[in-house]
Amino acid sequence: MSYGQIQKNVTKKLLIYTKNGEGYVHDNIETSVTTLLKICDKLGISCEVSNQPSVFTSEAMNSYDAVFFSNTNNEAFETKLQRQAFQSFCRNGKGFGAIHSASGSERDWPWYWSLLGGTFERHAPFQTFSVSVIDSSHPSTKNLKQHFEITDECYFLKKLNPDIHVLLAADLTTVNDPKLESFPSDNFYNSFPIAWYHNFEGGRQWYSSLGHSKEVYALEFFQNHLEGGLKYLLQLND
Repeated sequence: MSYGQIQKNVTKKLLIYTKNGEGYVHDNIETSVTTLLKICDKLGISCEVSNQPSVFTSEAMNSYDAVFFSNTNNEAFETKLQRQAFQSFCRNGKGFGAIHSASGSERDWPWYWSLLGGTFERHAPFQTFSVSVIDSSHPSTKNLKQHFEITDECYFLKKLNPDIHVLLAADLTTVNDPKLESFPSDNFYNSFPIAWYHNFEGGRQWYSSLGHSKEVYALEFFQNHLEGGLKYLLQLND
């Protein structure tokens, strides 16, 4: 399966977006952004950071090849016009990436759920659990071990888009959570998707629910995971 051609000597531009609406705000935002900027510098990607939703209705949006929601949460936009501008951007062959709490953004907007691949329902307590690579051919998983452990929040999303291509799945037999029987129950036979990609309405999408703690961003394998996601979104595969 092809994920795009290698792009050499071509400037790519990324917008990292961190808007949080009213409610819980993660303390990992600065760390996640710093890590993404480091990866962008390594890949030669031009990058800008904003938490202002007005950026989506500005002329600057035309210059970006992708937008990455780095631990956004709750309302990511303030007006209908901003949502429409974001929707047009994604439908115009651009990339949309997101990590962790971004699945809790725009909880009342079904189109956003379909774009991201689902919407946040709940998470298990912070703990160490096992993860399996479902597709090792993708840039964001090819450098990962087939099975590995991570200390994180195991996210459970609802309204999953059936179009998503699952990349990583949590082994629920290793997750200590008294609520597992109520949701997600046995829908995925003791596993649950935690990272995926798809092509949606003309654009490219990549999401990983990992990344709760600041410490995980210092891990090489997690940085490789993020780097591969950016390569896919910006068609910089190797």
